[in-house]
Amino acid sequence: MSQKVIIYPGTFDPLTYGHIDIIERGANLGDQLIVAVSLNSGKQPLFTMEERTALVMSEVEQINVKQKTTSPVIVKSFSGLLTDFATEQKATAILRGLRAVADFEYEFQMAGMNSKLGPEIETIFLMASENLQLTSARFVKEIALYDGEIKNFVPKNVLKMFKIKRKGKLL
Repeated sequence: MSQKVIIYPGTFDPLTYGHIDIIERGANLGDQLIVAVSLNSGKQPLFTMEERTALVMSEVEQINVKQKTTSPVIVKSFSGLLTDFATEQKATAILRGLRAVADFEYEFQMAGMNSKLGPEIETIFLMASENLQLTSARFVKEIALYDGEIKNFVPKNVLKMFKIKRKGKLL
């Protein structure tokens, strides 16, 4: 029997508690969850690919310890088409988190395109937990840009990285 590998892709710029919620819950949906940090330079990320990957890895290590699953969540970075990466990883599904109806419209279109590019790969939609439905990485960056408090939206390692960026005047 083949292993059910699920890919949870994103830019994770920055990683938020909403993302962590989806990772924790998604880890139980298959045999292996791969958190795939995307280059996606079209979004003009604040953090480099290496920084984002390291931040996600740090949190995933804690999730793996806490959940004690037989197959730990792993983190990989990629560039290019998601369906190509998913095929390389022998994934059976792509996991996408949803916060609101607006997310669904975009994600529905993306799932349709992905099904044309990789018809053997299913898309799974997982609603964000109710208390996290308003958390958006884009809003977190904007709040941080204006020196607003973001500790309720991001883990400590991400908060620390924002402070480093602020000192370097990159924020």
